Amino acid sequence: MNDVSNIKERAALASIAASAILTLGKLVAGLLSGSLALLSEAGHGLLDTGATILTWFAIKAADKPADDEHHYGHGKIEAVAALIETGLLILLAVFVLFEAGRRLAGNDGHIVEANWLTFSVLIVSIVVDAVRWRSLTKIARETRSDALAADALHFSSDLVGSACVLAGLVATQYGFKEGDTLAAVGVAVFIAIAGYRLGRRTIDTLVDAAPKELTAEIRKIVEATPGVIGIEDLRLRPAGTDVFGEVSIAVGRTLPAERIIVIREAVARAITDKFSHASVTVRATPRALNDESALERVLLTAARRRLAVHHVTVQQVGGRIAVSLDLEVDALMTHGEAHEIASGLEDAIEAELGADVEVETHIEPLEVRELDGREADARITDQIAQALQQRAAESGPVSDVHDVRVRESSAGLVVNYHCHVDPGLSVLDVHSAVDQLDHKVRTTFTQVIRVVGHAEPKGF
Repeated sequence: MNDVSNIKERAALASIAASAILTLGKLVAGLLSGSLALLSEAGHGLLDTGATILTWFAIKAADKPADDEHHYGHGKIEAVAALIETGLLILLAVFVLFEAGRRLAGNDGHIVEANWLTFSVLIVSIVVDAVRWRSLTKIARETRSDALAADALHFSSDLVGSACVLAGLVATQYGFKEGDTLAAVGVAVFIAIAGYRLGRRTIDTLVDAAPKELTAEIRKIVEATPGVIGIEDLRLRPAGTDVFGEVSIAVGRTLPAERIIVIREAVARAITDKFSHASVTVRATPRALNDESALERVLLTAARRRLAVHHVTVQQVGGRIAVSLDLEVDALMTHGEAHEIASGLEDAIEAELGADVEVETHIEPLEVRELDGREADARITDQIAQALQQRAAESGPVSDVHDVRVRESSAGLVVNYHCHVDPGLSVLDVHSAVDQLDHKVRTTFTQVIRVVGHAEPKGF
């Protein structure tokens, strides 16, 4: 049993003891004095004692963990107990009102004889009710217990009821014979109001009414999470001390799957950090952003089909969008198969950008398998390094070729090297210069199948 359960059970047991003692005292004093208001309070206390015992059993049952039949736990048992208490309160209010009306209408000369015991019981009751009300309200708020909240409401009604009875008895002592009966009416009205408030709250819990303040707070948390562009749906339902729910967020559809997962986890973590009793499932739905470019939409379309594309060019020609790109497919695939893949990509781009879009695809071979590798002979490595340095000196933008590595594979030689360029050059200019250098090396050494040049800014 956890600490919260212990606190709730101890509070319920203390309430049982307090209710039982006060009820006995009011009953004895009411019988001795003949006060209808005090007897009504004794009846109210008797119901409270029974309801508090019910609360104790409800708390024990509600703290049971979830099982195969109750996936959300047993928390709503507390709400059921609170609903029963509501019914008892309403029944008591109706009975007291009926009896008070009978006495007022009959004018049977009923005499109320209050003594020191009567007043002592009422004063002690008011003090105990005040202490229990404050204590239970605090514990109910901290543990989010519907049953303890109902108990706190009962003690608050006892407090007001005892005060009404005391006022009625004082009025009776000073010659106002109907004071006690009218006090009983006041007690009944207050009990009815308390029952209505408790019933409304309990029914909201049982019919899964969304907690308004919590919903607004969680909405703020979700909207403030980076990457969330909107909330499509947010549903919460209370279940005892816990709150369960679902939130559907909108994210940019151009985001990679890994980033979307990170956003979902960030939303869930932000909610539980603020509200530890809330268990919210987060769903993410990709949505098109208003500022998506045609290039982003083309790349997204290719990524959805898990295709490698590069050199994507988007133009506006005569009011039409023209797209050209390089598509990499398995080098051992037949051209007919590759063309079918390219056609499927073109159709998808047209569906994304519009039927009047112009799409041209250049198919390139892609080595989809890992190549075997070993360091090439030092002699061929030196020859390629010298060729790179010589061609770089001739071209101009590329300089200081270094860290040349040549590896042999079953398909041919793979060359990697580093070089320096002016940091003020554009990416396009650097790429063009490195590409020309790579082309010259492959022309000179026909066994080279791949050249990768890593350009570094001078001074870095």
